[in-house]
Amino acid sequence: MLTGKQKRYLRSLAHHLDPIFQVGKGGTNEHLMRHINDAIEKRELMKVSVLNNCLEDKHDIAAELAEQTGSELVQVIGSVIILYKPSRDHKQIELP
Repeated sequence: MLTGKQKRYLRSLAHHLDPIFQVGKGGTNEHLMRHINDAIEKRELMKVSVLNNCLEDKHDIAAELAEQTGSELVQVIGSVIILYKPSRDHKQIELP
C-alpha cells in the first residue's frame, strides 16, 4: 500500500508521461491485461487512457487493472489512470 507522500511523488514522475494504452468500447480483456502487465513490469510507472466511447466506469476499470496486474493505483484523473508496480528485475524508481 502506498502512502500519500509516495503517491504524490509518483504523480510528479508520471506528469510528463504519455498514456501507453487506451481502453475503448470493448473494455478490458485478457489480451490488453497481458500487454499492460508486460509494460508495467518494464516501466514500473505508466498511464492508461480511457476513451469516451468506453461503456464501463473509469474507476471500475482502474480497480480492475490494478487487481489483474498486481499493481498499485496511484490516481484516476480525468480519463487517465496512473499505475505503479515495482519491477522484480531492475528497479528504476526509488520511493521516498
